[in-house]
Amino acid sequence: MALTQSWRWYGPNDPVSLQDIKQAGATGIVSALHHIPHGEVWPLEEIQERKRIIEAAGLSWVVVESVPVHEAIKTRSAACESYLEHYRTSLRNLAACGIRTVCYNFMPVLDWTRTDLAYTLTNGAKALQFDWVQLAIFDLYILKRAGAEQDYAPEVVAAAQQKAAALSEENLRELADIILMGVPTEGSVTVPELLKSIEIYKAIGRDGLRENLVYFLKAIMDVCEETGINMTIHPDDPPYAILGLPRVVSSKEDLLYLLEKVDRKPNGICFCTGSLGAGRHNDPVDILKAVGHRVYFAHLRNVLKDATGSFYESDHLTGDVDMYGVMKELVALNSRREQPIPFRPDHGHQMLDDLHKTTNPGYSAIGRLRGLAELRGLEMGIQRSINA
Repeated sequence: MALTQSWRWYGPNDPVSLQDIKQAGATGIVSALHHIPHGEVWPLEEIQERKRIIEAAGLSWVVVESVPVHEAIKTRSAACESYLEHYRTSLRNLAACGIRTVCYNFMPVLDWTRTDLAYTLTNGAKALQFDWVQLAIFDLYILKRAGAEQDYAPEVVAAAQQKAAALSEENLRELADIILMGVPTEGSVTVPELLKSIEIYKAIGRDGLRENLVYFLKAIMDVCEETGINMTIHPDDPPYAILGLPRVVSSKEDLLYLLEKVDRKPNGICFCTGSLGAGRHNDPVDILKAVGHRVYFAHLRNVLKDATGSFYESDHLTGDVDMYGVMKELVALNSRREQPIPFRPDHGHQMLDDLHKTTNPGYSAIGRLRGLAELRGLEMGIQRSINA
């Protein structure tokens, strides 16, 4: 039994069509109702309509990515219980439509964070990049967070000061737009609003955020068990605290802690090689061996880090992540499952004709097609070698 080869699709407005996805070789769709405001109930009829569109194209909706966790739940504020009930209702509605794998994250305020969405590689393709100096420029000279310089190496602070002096107001505004695009709320977030959220999380702290994540999971586990839904948490991206915000899903220890604290089958992991691989403290193959029994979904991408820990997203098979080792372990895990594990090529370079098109950052067609083809070939080669 092969892994389910999947593709993220943002819905009818996605520049990459379902027909494109079929031609790329994927059979499973990873999608979400992005037009529903965060925290609101996903209506049954909206889920049914998205499923109908996907199945009419000859594909299957295999994973929801994602059902966003509202900030009120992450901070456990006064509205927490109301949003938890909304979340449980959405899960019931998804299960009623036969969709039983849900991806989510618990990153505070910011979702995945990059500092350059069009980093030009030597071959002319463009990739996503995270650069500590650029983040420090945003933190020190745009956000102006108190005490921010203490969170960066002295050489990073010095380089940020030098580079910031040469940037125009337009350059700074573009950098801010890139970093703030990861904020999972409706509309734009202002710098004052972000600073206010940072203060809230400063009071909560890392231990408090951990407790709130455990509280969230315990609050939905009964519904998950009743409906057969598996939750898969996406690791922090990048896997360390940024801008003074705590993060609690960044390492092997974090994942094992979460599985131990909520030791129930629906509490699972979305294994993202790129997010975990961006941390010098992480060995993705070792982590997969430790938590693989609860991996229900996988994002496969690669990164190349420099001496400072800055990174860009490399080709799927060439980078710091041992993709052969990861795929070998996934194939072994999959052979012991009744249902195949879905994976998708995560992100992809903007290349060839896509360089001249407007696409979602990281989600152009051709780069992901290349990644999927490489990963499919790697999986087949490993399976054939096992069966030889």
